[in-house]
Amino acid sequence: MLLDVRNLQAGYGHAKVLFGISFDINEGEVVTLLGRNGMGKTTAIRTLCGLVKATSGEITFAGQRSENIAPHTIARLGMGLVPEGRQIFPNLSVRENLLMALIDRSWGAERWTFERVIDFFPRLGERRNNAGTQLSGGEQQMLAIGRALMTNPRLLVLDEATEGLAPVIREEIWTRLLELKKTGLSILVIDKELEALCKLADRHYVLEKGEIAWSGTTAQLQADPAVQATFLGI
Repeated sequence: MLLDVRNLQAGYGHAKVLFGISFDINEGEVVTLLGRNGMGKTTAIRTLCGLVKATSGEITFAGQRSENIAPHTIARLGMGLVPEGRQIFPNLSVRENLLMALIDRSWGAERWTFERVIDFFPRLGERRNNAGTQLSGGEQQMLAIGRALMTNPRLLVLDEATEGLAPVIREEIWTRLLELKKTGLSILVIDKELEALCKLADRHYVLEKGEIAWSGTTAQLQADPAVQATFLGI
């Protein structure tokens, strides 16, 4: 098992957001965190990455306990984050954004390099000398994903993978994520595009008010419209 989360609680100051959630991800698996806005999805990801302090519970990542260790240490263990809002460096070029993130490791798989990333996202190759501020929203999202891949992660974590993007760009992002899955990369993803997520993911966890309200496979989720209506507003 690559990631094992047990009874995780976290929040901000006196405001508790997560109330003992548990979930796991196996090597090579794609898993989603689903739920309406404000249910704790982003807080869960930020806690996994060490950006929010866990108040209780356990996180085991790549065989090591990782709750409340420094974010850079978690990144070195192999967790690559594509944050909500992209958060690229606006004054650096595409090339500089990518190269500054490079960690030369492979976990036994083909290594991600600058050349491989721009081959994977040809638009980034065309824009390699452009600053982050000169990119469209879709290009910035590609750059954020490419930057995470440059760390050669064991687990790629995407918070709102296609939020605010044009339909044609969303389709391209989903296509690229499917290609990443075929490489055996483990992925944890938050998004609202349920149809696309069901094509990509193996299993799903639904968060409701900081608790896991439902979990199951894609087939189980598609066969249960009550879950979709009750927790996802579909």
